[in-house]
Amino acid sequence: MIVGRGLIASLFVDFDREDTIFFASGVSNSLETRTEEFDREENLIKKTVAENPDKIFVYFSTCSIYDSSKTGSDYVLHKLKMEQIIKNSCEIFLILRISNAVGKGGNPNLLMNYILKAIKNNETINVHTRATRNLIDADDIKNITFDLLLDKDDLNKIINVAYIQNYSIIEILEIVERYYNIKLDINLIKNGSGYDINIPHIENYFIKNNLINKEQYIQNMLRKYY
Repeated sequence: MIVGRGLIASLFVDFDREDTIFFASGVSNSLETRTEEFDREENLIKKTVAENPDKIFVYFSTCSIYDSSKTGSDYVLHKLKMEQIIKNSCEIFLILRISNAVGKGGNPNLLMNYILKAIKNNETINVHTRATRNLIDADDIKNITFDLLLDKDDLNKIINVAYIQNYSIIEILEIVERYYNIKLDINLIKNGSGYDINIPHIENYFIKNNLINKEQYIQNMLRKYY
């Protein structure tokens, strides 16, 4: 059972399972402040859990929880509350905190979508020189999710799903420039921050699939989605 219609939900359309709820219909904007949006997700989670008590509940949360600049924000506090509701309400659950997903479609404000749109429209790209992002291929999110569901020891846990290393924003743009053999119009702003994400449960996935070359990893996503 799939709940949601966005990028993450679309990953599971062809792989739906009767015994599992893939809940990807939450608040996705980290700047969201509207109470009604938070209430909508909370009510939908409670309703879905109540109507499917025997199913594995997979909830896609966010690694933004580790972002010190968002500590105490309405968005982070809401996500932590949703995680707690699921932990308290579900007999079997898997909470996956996702980093910056890259895939087909999705929110136009997602980093890679924003960059490629700016390239297409010959726009200046504002770059926060101290900012870092953790980009992960949406297909890897899907594969990792099913790997974790296979191992009963990983159930009833909160697990980070992110790439093995962060990228600086400048690093991402340099890779994009080399891949397309172009020169971007960049406006450097001395601002931004980053945060580390620990992935002990899934690090081996990237190693065994030979996905440890940072530049090649982004190039693969550019080739696949853009």
